[in-house]
Amino acid sequence: MPHHHPHHHHHAPHGPRGAHHDGGEGGGHHHRGPRHGDPEHQARKRERIFEAGGLKLIALHLIAQQPSHGYDLIRAIGELVGGDYQPSPGTIYPTLSYLVDMGHATATEADGGRKQYAVTAEGKLALEEQSEALQHLLARLSEGKNREARQRPAQLVRAIENFRTAMRLKTHGQPGVPAAALTEAQINAIAAIIDEAALKIEKA
Repeated sequence: MPHHHPHHHHHAPHGPRGAHHDGGEGGGHHHRGPRHGDPEHQARKRERIFEAGGLKLIALHLIAQQPSHGYDLIRAIGELVGGDYQPSPGTIYPTLSYLVDMGHATATEADGGRKQYAVTAEGKLALEEQSEALQHLLARLSEGKNREARQRPAQLVRAIENFRTAMRLKTHGQPGVPAAALTEAQINAIAAIIDEAALKIEKA
């Protein structure tokens, strides 16, 4: 929101400091509980970066660089944040709809019926007015990503992602090709593999 028009919320892709965060995902809830190294704690910490409209600002910034589909933006935001974080479709699509409603973006039907989002002239103006906030947010994301990269060696990140992919394919299948229901024997075998891996990690 431009500082010189605090009462005209339609000029900017996000609200003032202290406004509600962008949709679910625990963005504004400061839980006590998990340790700082806990993956859920880290995920909530990353999501809080997008409080007060930050996700809208980042999404607008990305589509201004290149017209994109929703899933393109999910991946791009995940790359900006780092780690294994990605905004959920239930968060990103309402954000994109908001930008379209505010006149900051357009949505056109593209291949496969998917919508492609692009910035408008008003959206570019909003980005210019929020350039300082955008640069600050990008710097915070970069700093957090670099810090996490130092804390989580690339080899471990790759291995964990391979594990998650294998589990996802086994339990859910591929897009358009649902996985067959696991038998009790398969479930027991997979659980045994995970338990064995956990014990080996503790002793490594």
